Order: sequence, then structure tokens, then C-alpha cells
Amino acid sequence: MANEEERQLLVVIFDVNPVWWGIKSLQGQAQITKCLDCLLVFVNSYLMLRHDNKLAIIASHSTKSVFLYPAQESSHSPDPSKASISDQAGGDCRYEHFAKVDDSVTDKFKELMRDGCEKNDIRRDSLIAGSMAIALCYIHRMQIESQGNTKLNARILVIKAADDAASQYMSFMNVIFAAQKERVVVDACILGQDSGLLQQACDMTSGMYLKVPHQDAFLQYLLTAFLTEAELRKESLVLAQSSRPREVDYRAACFCHRSLVDVGFVCSVCLSIFCQFSPICSTCETAFKPPVLASKSRKKRRALPANGT
Repeated sequence: MANEEERQLLVVIFDVNPVWWGIKSLQGQAQITKCLDCLLVFVNSYLMLRHDNKLAIIASHSTKSVFLYPAQESSHSPDPSKASISDQAGGDCRYEHFAKVDDSVTDKFKELMRDGCEKNDIRRDSLIAGSMAIALCYIHRMQIESQGNTKLNARILVIKAADDAASQYMSFMNVIFAAQKERVVVDACILGQDSGLLQQACDMTSGMYLKVPHQDAFLQYLLTAFLTEAELRKESLVLAQSSRPREVDYRAACFCHRSLVDVGFVCSVCLSIFCQFSPICSTCETAFKPPVLASKSRKKRRALPANGT
């Protein structure tokens, strides 16, 4: 029986939150267009590793998630093995598949920035959990479409900029458990503050969590840490040093105030978490009796005899 052929699928989730990138641009610390150019160089390098590598890029906005590549109207990405050097795509003799990726990402990104910066779209958090759910659905569809003798190794790379939102805690947990069940590796490249939710995702799926200390070297970190497959990272000395064990914040977010808690009350029916006791669960409307603190009866010490026995 012939061995199964392995193919790689990389789904990149790029955080394009307009509030975070706007603040960083005003401060002169980062520009989204430069980071997008670095991302295009990274994905082209990934496609250059093998002719049958698959790719998808999703933009995570504050109110929506949009496929930058492939286009939503196409059922699957074009076959790079049929691509050739041609000047028909851009007139500059670019590799045809690279040109299609660059043009699709650039056009969709311009369209998103033009239509996704309305007043209702201005929020400080991004729909990272929703984008990860879309990525898992895309991976599942590609696995079904792949041939029977082809094994598809899929992984998700989240490039996160905006801060975490405790309101997405439950969605994040569902996505992490689904990725763990499907054996999909989740990697995280953090441009802003540390993300406790993505730390949990990387730890539970055996992925890599990396916070970029200098955004000027963003491309170097992408090519060094996230270009290789998850199975080959143990062979790299640089990746072994960057993936050293770190403390993971496994605190849960309460359902009442959406804040992280160390100790809370858990509904025994739906497992909802609350920072304060509530007689009725707001999720499943189960009624509970107020907690009764059992008082410990003090035991009387037995008086010792006079002789001490």
C-alpha cells in the first residue's frame, strides 16, 4: 500500500483593527501597510517551499472577518503547480501564483479599509475568535476536498495586534477545543500586549507563542519562527530557545462582568462562571439555594488526669 502524501495548509489570521493600528501609526511605532508587505513576503516564502502548499489569509476586523485570499467566490485556491512565469498578471514577470496572492490580498485589504471604517466599526477589540472559527471551517472543507491518499497538515497563525476581549472567552474556548480535537496547531505572533487567550490556545494545541519585541524585525521573526512546520521545529536550535516553557494564564472570565477571576461560582448545570453568587443562573435560569457555611463545632478538650495519664 502506498504511503499517504502529506500536504501543508497554512491559514493566516491578520488583525487589522483600525483603532490599534491608527494609534500606533500616530505614535510612529508601526504601520499596517509595512506589516502587510512583510506578511506577503512571508506567505510567498511559504508557497515557495513546496509547489503544493495551500494558503488562506483572513483579515480580522473589529466587526467582521474577511478572506483576503482566496477570494470568497472561489471554492478553493488555484493550483500553484500550474503556475508559470508570466507578465500577464502584473507586467513585471512575477511568478503567476505569487502575483495572484499579492493582488488578491492588496485589493481585498483596500476594500476592507475603505468600507470597514464606519462609526459602528470603530472598536478596540477584534473578532479573533470568529476568525479562528472561520479558519477551522475552511480547514475542514479543504480536508474533505482533498483526495483519499493525501494527508492535509493544517495550522493556524494568528498575528494579533489589539488587546483581548473577555467577552470572547467562551467563543475562544470552543474554538480551542475544536482545534485540539481536529489536531490543528495554533501559532500566535503578538504585536501588542500579551494575550492570555492565545497563550492557552498555543499551549493546548502544541503551537508556538511569540511576542515580537521589535516590530521593525517583524519579517525576520515570521521567517525564523513560523515558516517551518510544527513537526520540524524541534530540530531548530533557534526555535527551541524561543519556545521555552512559559507561564500560561488559565484564568476564566466570569459571565456576569466579563472579567478574569481566580475563584468564582460555577453553575452545576451549564458550567457558567460567576464572580459573585447569584440565586438564578443567567445562562440556563437554574435556581440555586444560597450557600450555607457549615459552622465547625468546637470539640472540648479532654482534661488530663492529675497524674498525666
